[in-house]
Amino acid sequence: MTVHAQSSFAQWHSKGRHASYVRARKSSGGVLDLLEVARPAGDMSRPALPDIVLVENMLGKGRLRGDLGGGRLDIATRKDTFTIVAPNFATTVINDEHHRLRSVAFPLAQWQDVLDDAADGRFSFDTSFVYGQVFDSPAIRSALRNLWAVCDDEGAPSRLLGRAAGCEILAELCRLGGAPFAPARGGLAPWAERRCLELMHARLSEDISLDELAAEARLSPYHFARMFKQSVGAPPRVYLTRLRVEKACELLEKTDIPITEIALDVGYSSNQVLARVFLKHMRMSPSDYRRAVRDPVRQTFLNIQGAVLAAADSKR
Repeated sequence: MTVHAQSSFAQWHSKGRHASYVRARKSSGGVLDLLEVARPAGDMSRPALPDIVLVENMLGKGRLRGDLGGGRLDIATRKDTFTIVAPNFATTVINDEHHRLRSVAFPLAQWQDVLDDAADGRFSFDTSFVYGQVFDSPAIRSALRNLWAVCDDEGAPSRLLGRAAGCEILAELCRLGGAPFAPARGGLAPWAERRCLELMHARLSEDISLDELAAEARLSPYHFARMFKQSVGAPPRVYLTRLRVEKACELLEKTDIPITEIALDVGYSSNQVLARVFLKHMRMSPSDYRRAVRDPVRQTFLNIQGAVLAAADSKR
């Protein structure tokens, strides 16, 4: 591979004529970058950049010619399919139709240690991924849809979400490439589970990272995420969201703190973000919830609704 990296994938798209093609960008503290790009037909080659890039074709028309790091290709594009672009490789790409792409870029500096640990030292950027080939993956498509949906609700993905989603996607990419990650090692030790849950409660208002939680349990981020889910029954990000919604409910019920302050207290950047998250989990706005819990008649309805939602969640 050519090793003359210049900047990052996201930075390259933010400069010159390429910036006008970007329709959306979400970044999680340097952990990963999500970009949606709409480009006209023509040359979309770029210099060598230090990112693994997963590209999803949102339109699926036209023909693609060039080299993405796996040798020369000349293929018809298909909607909702994926391609991986090699890191530190100057691509040559010509697309004969206008196209819309969603890309997830994994900076090598953020992911090298995670990949090495997840593969028990057997990871290789040259052989673990299949670069340039068009493929389909329902698992990756689902992970990306969920990632973009959370970003639509909450803005830029948290560091916890970015690392957890990245581990999930890269694990599937390695499996498809014939270099699967090492299997999970069971659940967390009781002391590790207790300390991690205490840390999440104590730092509810912060953008706590998966790396920090993993360090508390003395594990790598990859193994921690899987072992946490086995122990607690939900991924770290899902569990943290649950804690934040529960705390918001408590503050709405027992205090007169403004909703804007409650949003900040439970780790959301604004009352609008809290409202979107709250509506998804509680099926009502924070204001409606506050009124309901202070009205005996509505409280009875709320208790019934909560029981129904809890039962539905337990079946998922």
